[in-house]
Amino acid sequence: MQPVGTQAAGSQATPATGQQIRLVLADVDGTLVTKDKILTPRAIRAVERLRERGIVFAITSGRPPKGMEMLIGPLKIDQPIAGFNGGMMVRPDFSVIEARTLTADVARTVIGIIRDHKADPWVYNGNDWIVSDIKAPHVAREQWTVKFPPKVGVIGEDLDQVVKITGVSDDLDLMKRLEHDLQQALGDTASAALSQPYYVDVTNRDANKGGVVMTLERLLGIPAAQMVTLGDQPNDVLMFRKSGMSIAMGQASPEVQKQATHVSTSCEEEGFANGIEKFVLGDAG
Repeated sequence: MQPVGTQAAGSQATPATGQQIRLVLADVDGTLVTKDKILTPRAIRAVERLRERGIVFAITSGRPPKGMEMLIGPLKIDQPIAGFNGGMMVRPDFSVIEARTLTADVARTVIGIIRDHKADPWVYNGNDWIVSDIKAPHVAREQWTVKFPPKVGVIGEDLDQVVKITGVSDDLDLMKRLEHDLQQALGDTASAALSQPYYVDVTNRDANKGGVVMTLERLLGIPAAQMVTLGDQPNDVLMFRKSGMSIAMGQASPEVQKQATHVSTSCEEEGFANGIEKFVLGDAG
């Protein structure tokens, strides 16, 4: 692929289409960072190069906004941060721009379905992460990832400000069934999608990664057609469909890969940096 020249200030043309790129939106886990949650020097440099071309960089994740705090400094994040798959949009100082919650009735329904499938429900109530058992599967790992501890409480006791509910199980076939059954039960009242093979996230129907693209379009005045999105999980497909160009990581499932414009290497093989360098910046090779 031949290098392309810089376009008008604040944009870059894609090598394939000539479409201007003004914003790059990246998923975090399995995309921007490795499986061990490492932000590599090459990924940091790729973001620096985007800014040198006048391209805005933003992040989105199923994590709580505070769970992305460790990325703000190294990446010099200066744009809205979309936590909870878009359920809460905050500034880099964590002041809230907007939040989309689940109704208490929907939250109760979701918790019931998760328990019926013998999975473990977690509730995110505002900035509080609530679990029923601190020793349950993936709790310690998630605490290490987001860098703050959960609160132990009664799941379903306080459902007035629920931003996200996560169902957790290491039975990956069960998780696929849980995702399907939640989608069927909820219809268009809420959004349910796997964020990891062992996590299914349920958020407000407008709080999904496709909605993040549209919110950034509204807040920043950048058309979705001039955005590039990067991800690796089924919940990233919605933002793939809304953006002008999309890049799936190499470890993504075939179903996710075929929804993307391009496929990069895996997150363990600098998939984020490779995708930015080749498909956005137009580096040769």
